[in-house]
Amino acid sequence: MKSTTKKPARSQQRSVETRGAILEAAARIFADEGLAGARTEAIAAAAGVNKALLYYYFKDKESLYVAVVEDHFSKFNADAIEVLTAPGSARTILLQYAGMHFDFIASRMRYAPLYQQLMTNGGKPLKHLVHKFFVPRSEALYRLLERGMRSREFRRADLMHTSVSIAGVTVFYFSAAPVLKQLGRVDAYSKATLKRRRKEMLDFIRHGLFLKPDAPLT
Repeated sequence: MKSTTKKPARSQQRSVETRGAILEAAARIFADEGLAGARTEAIAAAAGVNKALLYYYFKDKESLYVAVVEDHFSKFNADAIEVLTAPGSARTILLQYAGMHFDFIASRMRYAPLYQQLMTNGGKPLKHLVHKFFVPRSEALYRLLERGMRSREFRRADLMHTSVSIAGVTVFYFSAAPVLKQLGRVDAYSKATLKRRRKEMLDFIRHGLFLKPDAPLT
């Protein structure tokens, strides 16, 4: 008698691959066109599926948009919280987190507009994603900043504004990349420029927040 266990496994694998193809195609099109401008027909065509199958996996375009951003943020958020809550020097941990955040965006640089749209469009997608990802990560960052201030690794500063400043110096570069290109100043996404920007960003955090910015890290 032939086993029937392999068929469902193959079917499940195809389902995972199909869903992944839809998410990848949707990420590209949402990044280029935005939530309002993206057409589900174009996403389905780019994913190589029919429109009905797209709605089988995602009930509407907004749900697909949320799923795309969740797909991008889920592993990063888990890794970031693990770093932020680790024992050890608050200075070392903060720089590790900021570098990790920079690397995450740099590795997905074509999707920078996707993240920017999320922040500016507001609405239900933003509310859902803020509560799921940004709130726990922000709380972990606040606790790290508080710990660093108590141990006198960091200067005393407002927690909210400090976290916003760290996010700004880490993230804004990627939002400004098209402007830098138009100004003819730099290829913002070249390997050498990204390496230089990462170093400058970490140095800025050190000198802006650390009480002893030039002291060796432990």
